[in-house]
Amino acid sequence: MTANFASQNSKTENQQCAGKAVAWADFVARDKADGHATIRRLFPLERMNEAIANISGWAEEALAAMSEEKRRWYLDGGVADATVLRKLDNPHMNRPFFTALAKDSGLVGHVEALIGVGVSVYFSQIFFKPPHGGGPKPAHQDNFYFGPSDPEGVVTAWIALDDADEENGCLRYARATQLGPVLPHAAPESRPFDLQIDEAEVARIEMRAAPVPKGGVSFHHGGTVHRSGDNRSNRWRRACAFHYVRNDVVFATPALPYDRSLVLQVT
Repeated sequence: MTANFASQNSKTENQQCAGKAVAWADFVARDKADGHATIRRLFPLERMNEAIANISGWAEEALAAMSEEKRRWYLDGGVADATVLRKLDNPHMNRPFFTALAKDSGLVGHVEALIGVGVSVYFSQIFFKPPHGGGPKPAHQDNFYFGPSDPEGVVTAWIALDDADEENGCLRYARATQLGPVLPHAAPESRPFDLQIDEAEVARIEMRAAPVPKGGVSFHHGGTVHRSGDNRSNRWRRACAFHYVRNDVVFATPALPYDRSLVLQVT
């Protein structure tokens, strides 16, 4: 089992772009672990286009059936001239396309190299982040939400369905924060599920942008502090996040309730 993640070096990126096999160990055998790593091209663009078509249809269905109470949580308030979803939960159980994506052998192989063999998806999300207003996600650590029995047994695979860069609100990571404690989180009164680290604490942490091209995957440790910015562009920044958990790990002290019936055992 590998406890820490390391960032990808330029040699590895060049090998991948050339379509050569790359040992995942190259990402983790570094002097200092960053807490995140990026595979720049894992899925073909055609498969990402299929994913976008799938979630577009799902969004229409969900909006038509959504109560006013749910709309207050799921709609993106930053887009003034359109009714656009901010996110949808658990595509791994609600959409067969994403069930298959979560089980993709190439993706799962990288996950197991990081946290060990035998994994399940406990939770997943689609993030839409529409043009001209898609809002930010405040800084947080996934392990605060999940409270796992082994902090090293959780990894998030964040799949870029569109090119994600600083202009349209890519993820930003705080290097090596998985080596420190899980920090206190609190939620604004109007958004009780949006647990986040206090901004005064975040201001003391350097956050580095992590662009991911369409079809790439950014993996991060459950203890890595991360956030995303506004979408200031005229482009979408859609993404799918699978939260993988090693099968011997349980959510011992979760901050929110999690439905065990939604757990998908992958291997």
